[in-house]
Amino acid sequence: MDFDLNRFSRDLVRDAADAVVYADASGVIRFWNAAASRVFGFSAAEAVGQSLDIIIPENLRQRHWDGYRATMRTGRTRYGAGDLLAVPALRQDGTRISIEFTIVPFRDDDGRMIGIAAIVRDVTRRFAEMKALRDELARATGGR
Repeated sequence: MDFDLNRFSRDLVRDAADAVVYADASGVIRFWNAAASRVFGFSAAEAVGQSLDIIIPENLRQRHWDGYRATMRTGRTRYGAGDLLAVPALRQDGTRISIEFTIVPFRDDDGRMIGIAAIVRDVTRRFAEMKALRDELARATGGR
């Protein structure tokens, strides 16, 4: 049996445990896997065609879009291959969550940016546990 790279790639992205979200150059969501639905609460039908604003807290949108537009314009990002980014995000019900993600820039045949995929993991529980441990340590050491 031959290895089918196209099928492998399609199945991997579709069925990955981590959320995979792809947005085009203008920030419109074009791909949303099942894990993205689990993490953010929107079905693919609700998310695809919408702006990334549906998952970006309002107070962070300007900073996000400034960086996104600069990346699309220049083809460069501050975040290299494999850099793990940690930011707050929004679920469909308005709940703020903590996420970590990496990005994969996509370019056309001429090297121009055409979109970005993000591989996202919800780390809300881990962040809450770390905060509780830091608070406990601060109480035990008198805030030193």
